[in-house]
Amino acid sequence: MKTDLPAKRATAAKRLKEAPFRGIAIAPGVAIGPIFDTTEPQAEAPRRRAIKAEEVELERSRLGTAVTVSRKQVGKLRTRLEILPEEAQQELAPLLDAYLMMLADSRLLRGARKRIEADLLAAETAVQDEAEAIAAVILAAKDDDKAGLRRRASEVREIARRLTRNLTKNPFRSFKDVPEGAILLAEELTPADAALLDPSRIAGVATDEGGADGHTGIMLRALGIPSVLGCHGLTDSASPGDYAVLDGSAGTIVLRPGPDALATGREALAAFAKERQKLAKLRRLPAETTDGEAVELQANLEIPAELPLIAQAGALGIGLLRTEFLFMNREDLPDEEAQVAAYAEVVSAMAGDPVTIRVLDWGGEKDIQALAEGIGSLHTGPNPALGLRGIRLLLRRPELLEVQFAAILRVAADVGPVRVLLPLVTIPDEVAQAREILERVARRLRRKGVSVPDKLPPVGAMIETPGAALAADAIALEADFFAIGTNDLAMYTLAVDRAEVEVAHLYDPLHPAVLRLVQFATEAALRLRLPVSLCGEMAGNPKLTPLLLGLGLRTLSMNASSIPRVKQVVRSLDIGDCARLARRVMEQSEPRRIAELVEGFVPGSRG
Repeated sequence: MKTDLPAKRATAAKRLKEAPFRGIAIAPGVAIGPIFDTTEPQAEAPRRRAIKAEEVELERSRLGTAVTVSRKQVGKLRTRLEILPEEAQQELAPLLDAYLMMLADSRLLRGARKRIEADLLAAETAVQDEAEAIAAVILAAKDDDKAGLRRRASEVREIARRLTRNLTKNPFRSFKDVPEGAILLAEELTPADAALLDPSRIAGVATDEGGADGHTGIMLRALGIPSVLGCHGLTDSASPGDYAVLDGSAGTIVLRPGPDALATGREALAAFAKERQKLAKLRRLPAETTDGEAVELQANLEIPAELPLIAQAGALGIGLLRTEFLFMNREDLPDEEAQVAAYAEVVSAMAGDPVTIRVLDWGGEKDIQALAEGIGSLHTGPNPALGLRGIRLLLRRPELLEVQFAAILRVAADVGPVRVLLPLVTIPDEVAQAREILERVARRLRRKGVSVPDKLPPVGAMIETPGAALAADAIALEADFFAIGTNDLAMYTLAVDRAEVEVAHLYDPLHPAVLRLVQFATEAALRLRLPVSLCGEMAGNPKLTPLLLGLGLRTLSMNASSIPRVKQVVRSLDIGDCARLARRVMEQSEPRRIAELVEGFVPGSRG
């Protein structure tokens, strides 16, 4: 057999040549290291595989088994959410819920079963055909939000891919063998894949496909892994053992970098590290404007494992401790001792800085098995966001609240300062009822000889619905402080669920209605000299800091990783300029114009 040596030599030379690629900048940072190609082997089933009539029940059974296995896999991913950053949880949780719905009585499964029966197709062929038919209908829809349509179609295809792999017994890709410090390469990375990545081991991520508006991009940003997506032809050009330089800020990756590319990469890496060091130095500096106005920057805490990040960020306390982690992945409800231990760990770690503990905020949409079984008689309805959740549930089942209050009171007496935050308050009486329960629990503990603070912890209300914001002046007469939750406030105000791709583009916290509600609630608190904080995603966006300060807010609670950059912005601002910006913004009626004003604001520009 004749060998084409010139062609082989040309191919080898090509493999040794530097290969730069430009994609979409997803997550900032620079990575220099060996590549690790995790391109997933294809799991395509034989196309148009027909079956005999007597095999229909067998294929239906195979599909049913694949659905059960797929639901368990998605359930395990749901469990992993607890160790991911908050933004990643918020992005992936609704997506996994959508996956579980598609693995229930969905159009995809109904259509696949029909194709098995009517067209005599094997289960994997039926699933793929039905998924592509649904995706085609979605993509053909007349909608300006093309990115949303693509996301929705990809969600259907992702479930079909998962079912197909389970039907054909093709293994999923594993990230266990990725060497520390490697740059991950793949043709495409799904959000479920991104949830399995360990940011402490992986230096960077680059893919052939994907974009900034997809779930995967949002996940990678939340995980803080330098990433570039959409580098077409990247994996075809890569060879085992290749070295690479990736710049997540510039949106570039260079395979087999030469001396110049390597030097440029090292300079960028040093500059990025210098910027991080600069931000780290801010930890010891006060969050104070140029005209001497102090701003409290606090951290949101999802699970105690995040405490080291909070210490590194220099947070002045915890503005929102979510307690749902105590109730997840267990078959029974946490008792008083378990809750005391958990709260004590957090309060002790804060060494005297205040901790705001939000009592259980459960709606039927949250994966808490013990609660779902324990209160199953209390039907949450088809829309949990409008059902029995938050303080409504706790007042209906006060024993849940009593256990939490008892644990909080004991920690407040023995460990350090705490505040109590009530979720989804809509009327003043909800605060009054909760306070009565707190006082009753305190009296009971004192009778037992248990130490309780002489002055009970402050009781605050979360302002996260238009009703609460518009009734803020009345609620302020019952509450000791406010925490404005802009994520839910925007959702309820605009009637938009960010997890629904058809309307996700309408979710805009800079909508004038949302900003007016934030302003109304803030001013209601300030009139009564009530402490007020903002603890939604807006708090962690440095571009919005001038506007929020201009609206009168002086306490912001956010992901720990956002604190340094927000502090950097705070220290460059003059409150007068911020107030002028806020006045101009509040005169607008178009979100687009508001965004332009916020984006164009320059410290010292006189608003």
